[in-house]
Amino acid sequence: MTDHAPLEFLGTTRHVLFDMDGVLLDTEPLYTEAYDRVLAPFGASLDWELKTRMMGRPALHSAGLAVEKYGLPISAEEFLRLRKPVLDELFRNSPAIAGAEQLVRRLKAAGVRIAVATSTARPLFELKTSSHPWFDAFDVTVCGDDPEVKSPKPAPDIFLVAARRLGVDAADCIVFEDSPAGVEAALAARARVFALIDARLDRALYAGVERIITSYDELL
Repeated sequence: MTDHAPLEFLGTTRHVLFDMDGVLLDTEPLYTEAYDRVLAPFGASLDWELKTRMMGRPALHSAGLAVEKYGLPISAEEFLRLRKPVLDELFRNSPAIAGAEQLVRRLKAAGVRIAVATSTARPLFELKTSSHPWFDAFDVTVCGDDPEVKSPKPAPDIFLVAARRLGVDAADCIVFEDSPAGVEAALAARARVFALIDARLDRALYAGVERIITSYDELL
């Protein structure tokens, strides 16, 4: 992606909403590692099928899926308690997705209004982004614990709130997502949806999106 290449994918759209995990920050592998550390004493590890169902979902929901699948003798709440110190350690150095910072800065320089719409709660958002000052470029940030977000993804609430705070309808926005649940939420908000996906994911899970990419370089 060159600094002066045109942002042709925008068309007439001047507002862009980004999910964070797997879209701006490469934290999904860190979540997998954290789950594996908690599961290891129970003789289990996170498989890809369950990982796919967890992506983009609230933490308690995802933990409940793990507890159920592996028959763990603990509650979902206890699972999250065990996971927290692992995530706190891992997320202090959350790596960026390749090309994400460059795209964000290009959009900002072009006068496009941009927002983060992440299921991550605000304290964890602050930890994940602490080494990434480029997040200051965003005009709006909406986290999963925002009081106006009544229902989590795959409900459209978080994208509707983010768009409203940018002063537009979600239908006037492009959304970048990576998870099937996030895509479902963005489509329900009637946004244009670009899916940045892991090559291992079944593309059938992304029916209805405008475009599927595996790298930001593909946009230009």
